[in-house]
Formats: sequence, structure tokens, C-alpha cells
Amino acid sequence: MVTSSSFNINIGPVYNERTFHYNAYKSWKPRSGTSLHFISLSVLVFIVYICYGVLQEALFTQPQLKPFGWLLTWIQFAFYVLFGGAEFVSRGGFVRKIPMKMYFLLAFLTVATMGLSNTSLRYLNYPTQVIFKSCKLIPVMIGGIFMQKKTYKFVDYFAMFLLCSGLIWFSLADSTVQPNFDITGIVVISCALVADAVIGNAQELFMKKYGAVNTEVVFYSYLIGTVYIFLIVLFEGTLLQALPLMDSQTLFKAFLFSLTGYFGVNLVLDLVVTYGALLAVTVTTCRKAVSIIISFLVFSKPFTVQYVFAGVVIFLGIFLNVYSKNSEPMKRAAGKMMAVIYSIFGISQSRRTAEEKLVQSV
Repeated sequence: MVTSSSFNINIGPVYNERTFHYNAYKSWKPRSGTSLHFISLSVLVFIVYICYGVLQEALFTQPQLKPFGWLLTWIQFAFYVLFGGAEFVSRGGFVRKIPMKMYFLLAFLTVATMGLSNTSLRYLNYPTQVIFKSCKLIPVMIGGIFMQKKTYKFVDYFAMFLLCSGLIWFSLADSTVQPNFDITGIVVISCALVADAVIGNAQELFMKKYGAVNTEVVFYSYLIGTVYIFLIVLFEGTLLQALPLMDSQTLFKAFLFSLTGYFGVNLVLDLVVTYGALLAVTVTTCRKAVSIIISFLVFSKPFTVQYVFAGVVIFLGIFLNVYSKNSEPMKRAAGKMMAVIYSIFGISQSRRTAEEKLVQSV
């Protein structure tokens, strides 16, 4: 149980999220559990990931760079290896506990997740990609049902129904306003979602079994992944065509894109570890909504009000999924927030008691 004294909210049990390299930020952050710490993390998550989204869209949607998405992803992986290697050295050296054959699988899943996600921007606009990436619950639930024989609550199935409906609605809206809409993009981003759902479970399994640290998993996954992607680039035969386009400005954007992505996963992990899944998902979901709005403002693209309606349905599905896993912490938080409101407006104790019982009965 993680408790924030400054917020006076019991956040709830912290779960194991897909993790990378958490210790890089311990030196600068404000005292953990304070309001300043939470606000600082939240603001940084917004800033870093908004920059990441703008740079990703600027790189992967340029007409001259669209055919070379895998090469840009290879550059991103190479920078991640440099960042991870530097952190690895700072933590005492390149110690490996997980067998190398396991890293071949993790690297393949990492390449599929990030490479296909980046490549999907060749066919989709950025808001559609973000919406699809927000719906990892769907392959996770399907895999849990058929592979692990898991059972889920009704609210989980309803959340998945809302997500599927919202995705279909958003895709249909996209097809009506995008003159070059290509179903290939939907297939590519869906494959990336499946890989993303699998890699989290695989990483957690191997790390627990072999006692590996996050930095090790990241470094070796991306190191082997650079080899995989380089083979893909050679197979595509686009390397010689792309090299003249890799000028200093493009490489600098790729560096900033990689740096913001590397920092972003650490910031989100810090948020999850300190405050739990409930607040972390709330912050990241709001960030995705802001990223979509900024994408429409910064980059010229067609817009339809159907995007708004479909997005509301999808974010409602995300909220229900979070609620099903954090219902007790959310009830406690709602009760304490209502108590604060009552004290401000001087509502009577009897009415407070009645309202609190109503909240607990939901």
C-alpha cells in the first residue's frame, strides 16, 4: 500500500508495470510522496511525451521520410543502446543474468512493438495511432482468456466492448476524412498492440525468474533489436536511398525523439512506483488526450466531430478498466474528496454520512 500524505489519498497497491530504468532519476526529484513531487512528475510526463509525439509525427510523416520508417527506428534503437549502456556502466558494469536466447525473443517483441508502431504512421495520422495504442487492454484480455484461462468481471468485458466500438468508430471517421486512408495502417498498429501486450508479460516473467534488473533487460533487448532492424533495412534495400536524407537536422530530431522517449518511460515508471497505477494511468491518459489535441493544432490534417465522440467512448472504456482494478482506492479517494467539499460548503454531518454510504454502495 502506497500512501501520499500530502494528498491524503490511499493510492492502492502498486503493480508491476513494464519497466526499464528507474534509478536514473532518484538524484533530482523532490521528496517522494509530496504534492510537489507528484505535480513535478505529472508536468514532466506531459512535457516529455508531448515533445516525443510532436517529434515522432514530424519525423515519420514527412513525405520524403515515410518510406524509411524502419531506418529511423534503427536510429532510435541505436540511441537507446547508447543511453542504456551509459546507465549500465554507471550502475556497475554489463552484468547479464537472463540467458541470451531469451533476449532474442524479447528483442523481437521490442522491434515488433516499436517498429510497427512507428511504421504505422506511414499509413495513419498520429491521433489514430495514439487512440489505437491506448487500447492495449483488448489483446491483453484476449490472451488472458485463451492462453491463461483467466476470468474477468463484467465491467472488464464492457470496457473492452467500449474500446472496440470506439476504435471502429474512430477508424470509420478517419476513413471519411482521409483521402489516402489505408487499412494497412490498422493492421500494422494492431500487430504492434499484440506484441506490446506480450512483451510486458515476457519481461516480467524473465526478470522474476532470473533476478535481472531493468537496465539489463533494456540494454540487451535494444542491442539485439538493432541487429534485427538493420537486417530489415538491408532486406528492404532502402539504405542507400535514405542516407542522403539523413542530414544533421534529421539526425538531431531523431536524437531528441529518442532522448524524450527514453526519459518518458522512466518518468512514467517513477509515477507508477510512487503513486500506483490509478494516478499513473490518469496522468498518461490525460497526456494522450492533450497530445491528440496538439497534433491537430500543430500539424494540418482533416478533422471531424466524430473523432471527439469516438475518443470519449474509448477514454470511458479506459476509465472502466482502471476502475475495475482500483475500485476500492477510488471509492476511498471519492469519499475523502467529498469530505473536503462538505467541509468547505458546511454541509451537515447527517447528509455527509448519507452521501458517504451512497459512495460506498456504488
